[in-house]
Amino acid sequence: MNSTADALHTINNPTETGAQQIRDAIREAIVERRLSPGTKLSESDVGNLFKVSRTLARAALQALSYEGLVNVEKNRGAFVAYPSPEEARQIFAARRLVEPGILSEAARKITPSQIRQLKELLIEEGRLMNERGQSARRAEIKASGDFHLMLASFSGNLIMQRFMEELIARSSLVIALYGQSSVSSCGHAEHGDIIAAIERNDIERACHLMLHHISHIETDLDLRERKSFGLKEAFEV
Repeated sequence: MNSTADALHTINNPTETGAQQIRDAIREAIVERRLSPGTKLSESDVGNLFKVSRTLARAALQALSYEGLVNVEKNRGAFVAYPSPEEARQIFAARRLVEPGILSEAARKITPSQIRQLKELLIEEGRLMNERGQSARRAEIKASGDFHLMLASFSGNLIMQRFMEELIARSSLVIALYGQSSVSSCGHAEHGDIIAAIERNDIERACHLMLHHISHIETDLDLRERKSFGLKEAFEV
C-alpha cells in the first residue's frame, strides 16, 4: 500500500502521527508529479480527503511549507510550491554539495545485501521505463528518486536522510516545471554506473559519477528567465 492509501486508511485520530502521514502522502504525490506546482491545497479539501479535522490538515500543510514544498499565502490558502529558476539552481547546487558526501558515507558501510537492494531497484526502474501509461511513468519517477533516498538511508545518518527527502521532492517540483525530456526523471544507466563503482569500492569514481549525474539532470532543465507581460501586451501580435 502506498503512502496516500496508508494515510487514507489509518488516520482515525487527530494526532501528530496523523499529520505526519498526511504530510508524507502529499509529499509522495509531489515527488511522483501527481500534484503539479501551483495546485491549491485547501484545508477543507485535505481534511475531507483524509477524513480529519481542518486543524490536523493545517498542521500537515504547515509542515510541508517548512520543507519548501507548499506555499501558504495569507487570505489565499496553501498551494504546491512553484519554485523560481533561481530556486531551482539552488536546489541542484545543494544536491551537488550534499550527495557526494552521503554517497561516500554509504559506500563505506554498504553490505552485499544493500548492494542487491540497489540492483533490484535498478531492475524495477528499467522495467517501468519499458511500460506505457501514466501510472507506469509515475512509478518510474518514484523509483528513480528512491535510488537516491536508498543511498541516503544506507549512510545511517537520519538527519541527512530527511534532508535528502526534501531535496528529492523539491527537485521533482523543479523537473515538473522546467524539465524538457525524460532524462529529467534521472538517468537509469547512470544509476547503474554508480552502483558498479560502489561495488568495486571505487568511492572517488562513484562520487564523480554522482556529480555528473546531478549536472546531467539540471542541464536538461530550461531555466531561462522569461519576461512577464501585462494582459494587453501578452496578446499583442
